[in-house]
Amino acid sequence: LNAAPGRPPRQHVRFLPAPDGGDGGATGLVAARVPVLADHPLVRGPRFRRLKIGAGHRLDVKASGVFILGIGHGNKLLTDLYNCHLTKVYTVGGLFGKATDDFSDTGKLVEKTTFDHITREKLERILAVIQGTNHKALLMHSNIDMKTQEAYELAVKGLIRPMGKSPPIITAIRCLQLALPEFQLEIHCLHETQQYLRKIVHEIGLELKSSAVCTQVRRIRDGVFTLDDALLRTQWNLQSIQNAIWDCQLKVKTELEKTLG
Repeated sequence: LNAAPGRPPRQHVRFLPAPDGGDGGATGLVAARVPVLADHPLVRGPRFRRLKIGAGHRLDVKASGVFILGIGHGNKLLTDLYNCHLTKVYTVGGLFGKATDDFSDTGKLVEKTTFDHITREKLERILAVIQGTNHKALLMHSNIDMKTQEAYELAVKGLIRPMGKSPPIITAIRCLQLALPEFQLEIHCLHETQQYLRKIVHEIGLELKSSAVCTQVRRIRDGVFTLDDALLRTQWNLQSIQNAIWDCQLKVKTELEKTLG
């Protein structure tokens, strides 16, 4: 920011001696506009000495994907978005046939099992049970009477969600790919951690009379932000960041008005 072109210094009017005409006569004063020296970079120093940057929903060292940062006033918007309790979406990779101490494929191996009996039908049956159980938890923690008109209107708008603290809740889960021993899931969730998602993979393996480890956790959506909004490392420059802020302003404002009024 400090290396970017700065605004020109302010101008003010000063009365300066008129140039000498060379005839030895008395000189007068003339009005002139001159720069304010207090605005000169050598006097003012760097324009930005401190910039407040806040982090949204965090990612641990073994996860990747959409990670939101707030800059300046954006920190207040981050707090407002957090209070919306928006759904996050992940693609989670898994590997049947082994179990580790931390549920990831890089952990210490504790067990090997067979997996040839696993089919897509059996996997999807387990996923349906997980989704149904979490749907009941979602309704319980949303504190809404499901027989009311309010509940119907919120359901139509997709706004039924816990508006306070709750355990991790999976709102949707489906199988994207199964090619034994590997599989990939898409998980929509609230109030989760990446380690919780790895544990879900482990529990799916147990339910299928096998074992499983998590090979990848990638967040593809965080509320209104998707992978299309994310900046790659090669795009971490002032112009790209400014463009990203401008492009996302409307969608953030719309979501806050819809959810928080």
